Amino acid sequence: MRAEGQANIDRIEAALALVRLSLDWDRALRRLDELNARVEDPTLWDAPKEAEAVMRERRRLEAAIGTVREISSEMSDAIEFVEMGEAEGDADIVAEGLASLDKLAKRADADKVQALLAGEADANDAYIEIHAGAGGTESQDWAEMLQRMYSRWAEKRGYKVEVVDYHGGEQAGIKSATLLVKGENAYGYAKTESGVHRLVRISPYDSSARRHTSFSSVWVYPVIDDDIDIEINESDLKIDTYRASGAGGQHVNTTDSAVRITHQPTGIVVASQNDRSQHKNRATAMNMLKARMFEKEMAEREAAASGEYQEKTEIGWGHQIRSYVLQPYQMVKDLRTGVTSPAPDVVLDGGLDEFISAALAQRVTGETVEVEDVE
Repeated sequence: MRAEGQANIDRIEAALALVRLSLDWDRALRRLDELNARVEDPTLWDAPKEAEAVMRERRRLEAAIGTVREISSEMSDAIEFVEMGEAEGDADIVAEGLASLDKLAKRADADKVQALLAGEADANDAYIEIHAGAGGTESQDWAEMLQRMYSRWAEKRGYKVEVVDYHGGEQAGIKSATLLVKGENAYGYAKTESGVHRLVRISPYDSSARRHTSFSSVWVYPVIDDDIDIEINESDLKIDTYRASGAGGQHVNTTDSAVRITHQPTGIVVASQNDRSQHKNRATAMNMLKARMFEKEMAEREAAASGEYQEKTEIGWGHQIRSYVLQPYQMVKDLRTGVTSPAPDVVLDGGLDEFISAALAQRVTGETVEVEDVE
């Protein structure tokens, strides 16, 4: 087997191994058998909500298991094709087989990411909350760059983006903003973006053209649906109203329509100012609060398994998950996975899929990478 063919075989096998691991392969096969048996039970639809959940899980497992089996079969056929061509000395057959392996490797990589989205809320819409760190205009401008980056990423995936909350900076940029991203698996894809993001550049706001380092934080949490029950005691809430601000239309500064809700036991704060109606903003903020509390519970569960639960970290040096360097050279580097890009302009225009794919895979494997930050 030629080197390029073997490289693609290795890619395919690694992708399939990761999918099997994420599914817990033997358990998934048993579970699919159980679900198939339940679907044959004529009494299943006596409880429609439960039946729909069964059908959703069955479709997901069937698709994931079927994909693994199909790719494995096609890989075996392509390998056999190449070996036959090599034995017969037919360069055209060899080239066709190698092309099939290359195409299959790309498909396996794409299907791998899709299969990794098996969390309880991965299929849901997502909130992406962005906060500028210390540093005034520099960090506020960086926060606005991140807002644009995630908006562009979402748009490229065909998602719909709404600005739910917005607080502009004094001179430029934003102090904070919350985006609502609507689309299939929005939360599953975006969830690994939570953390502190660091920017290094020559400041456009510094007359001496000095290099500046800025930090902003990103927090992603799912929009929860009726299938997820979150109880909130009204007596635990502090609800404030205020005049909306920022890029929201001419009405934004005319009434106290914006709503801020503080959940006092946990200190979680959410706000909505996207609508003219205070009642609608309050409903949106309550949904955001439930989503934040759900995300907090899921994070605690996940971290309890590894014994590493921490609250949100300080927005500053030493806590970043990714660095974006624009000067004196150009590089974006993820400090969890080691994935790098020499094209920050592409990343900042929404080119995040390579980083997201690697971070999702890392969640499944649990493997850590020793990565040095870029200067």
